[in-house]
Amino acid sequence: MTGFSEQRAVAASAATAPPAARTRGLRKVYRGTVAVDNVDLEVPMGSVLGMLGPNGSGKTTTIRMLLGLVTPTAGEVELLGHKMPDGAALALPDVGALVEGPGFHPFLSGRENLMRFAAAEPLLATSAITTAVGEAIERVGLTKAANRRYRGYSLGMKQRLGLASALLVPRRFVVLDEPTNGLDPAGTREVRTVIADLHAAGTTVLVSSHLLAEVEATCTHVAVLNQGNVVAQGELAALLEAGSANLLVSTPETTLGLDALRERRIPARPVPDGLLVDLTASTAPAVVEVLVRAGVPVHEVRRQRTGLEDLFARLTEDSAVTELPDLDTLIPEEAR
Repeated sequence: MTGFSEQRAVAASAATAPPAARTRGLRKVYRGTVAVDNVDLEVPMGSVLGMLGPNGSGKTTTIRMLLGLVTPTAGEVELLGHKMPDGAALALPDVGALVEGPGFHPFLSGRENLMRFAAAEPLLATSAITTAVGEAIERVGLTKAANRRYRGYSLGMKQRLGLASALLVPRRFVVLDEPTNGLDPAGTREVRTVIADLHAAGTTVLVSSHLLAEVEATCTHVAVLNQGNVVAQGELAALLEAGSANLLVSTPETTLGLDALRERRIPARPVPDGLLVDLTASTAPAVVEVLVRAGVPVHEVRRQRTGLEDLFARLTEDSAVTELPDLDTLIPEEAR
């Protein structure tokens, strides 16, 4: 499995490449309900981008428009260098997608369903269908259940089969909407491995998920949506660093250090092996200067790394999230 440091290196090498996908001023209104409002999104080529947001934030609607499944009310979408939805025939053969759960024939087995998908795959030669289906089934851990009828599948098995359908051939771009929905911990780890393998092969991956720990473990970039708007996006490590407002100072003289900082009205508290300093009203260099001038030995200084959960809460709690109607009740059947 590819480590996060290796993921960062791959992402850095693709920094100068055009984005795999981008939107400009993207907006979608369903019968007076604004689902997406002025979204400017970029998915860097070769990245693993985690799309986050509360329910009703517009994640799935944005993905639908990105793939040409829904026509925007306003704005522009570009996928693999092609304007969407007009360029769908050119872009989509290089795209694998699992959006809002898979749809298969209930009376066919998992393998038979995939054979039908593979037969319609423009990048797959007829002679290679059987092999490709077998490899996809094995890749998602569904070998033992491949010949069972789909209607007898658990939710996790259905998710695995949907993932297999997106991976029948090598892709340049893979979109996974809640790929671990219904999976047990072992299945979740397998999906994480699949994402890492895709990334190591140079595939760009867009993952919509509510599991923040999984996003933090697998993604190089994130985009946070709230009330139909992108409230933050960029490299994950940089966003976490920017969101850090605390400084960890390693020192044996905690009492002397606390007194010096409090004299300058810099909030701090003792922690094992040192001090935790609040940087809301100060800076790291200023804190170090205060401590050194007070004769406090400073052994090490580092920012306390903000977790993705804390960053997500900070970005989405500033404005109250209005509960939106279920958009599926507003979308015409033919547009779903």
